[in-house]
Amino acid sequence: MLSLQSMDDGYRALVIGASGALGTAFCERLREDPRCATVRELGRASTPRIDLEDPASIAQAAAELSAEGPYQLILHSAGLLHRSGLQPEKCLAALEADALHAVFQVNALGPALVLRHFLPLLHARGTMAFLSAKVGSIGDNRLGGWYAYRASKAALNMLVKTAAIELARSRPQACLLSLHPGTVISRLSEPFRGATLARPAQQAAADLLSLIDRLGPAESGGFFAYNGERLPW
Repeated sequence: MLSLQSMDDGYRALVIGASGALGTAFCERLREDPRCATVRELGRASTPRIDLEDPASIAQAAAELSAEGPYQLILHSAGLLHRSGLQPEKCLAALEADALHAVFQVNALGPALVLRHFLPLLHARGTMAFLSAKVGSIGDNRLGGWYAYRASKAALNMLVKTAAIELARSRPQACLLSLHPGTVISRLSEPFRGATLARPAQQAAADLLSLIDRLGPAESGGFFAYNGERLPW
């Protein structure tokens, strides 16, 4: 049974994007932890609701949960790679303004507002982690393509890094992270070739929680893979 020893006994956890494959797995794993007192789930169908394409809902959800905090663990697991009418681009000729805006809204602009409104709800010794993606690494980009997704995740990494610098001034014992979960069995990965190598969401969630348990303020602002590898920007 996974138990986060870096967290206080009776810690509170918050999962944003709780209805997705990894979000659901995070909630299940955290509820198994005897040290975890409560797990609050947020998503488009929760109460309060949060929709990354509706900025007002982000601020409203944080305001409604302010009295419930602080949370010692906040996980942001929402993201967008594809949906009806929107697919990763294979070339520049496939770029469309509406698709770019939608992907950036969910993967970067929405999370920026999550940082603004939810970071104040983080415990002074807490950890907030955002699911990023290795394909968002500029230094590791060898294949090209997937313009919107790559660029939006790179933007997310910069937002997390910048917010971590500010966070260290007011709460030096807190930790803010960008994490790559690997390829996970989910609706997000299903249409793509790499899905054949995907891991179950429960395993991915366990790997990421174990990693969070090992990382601390010294690693705040970092970009890590689920196996602990520090990824290049």
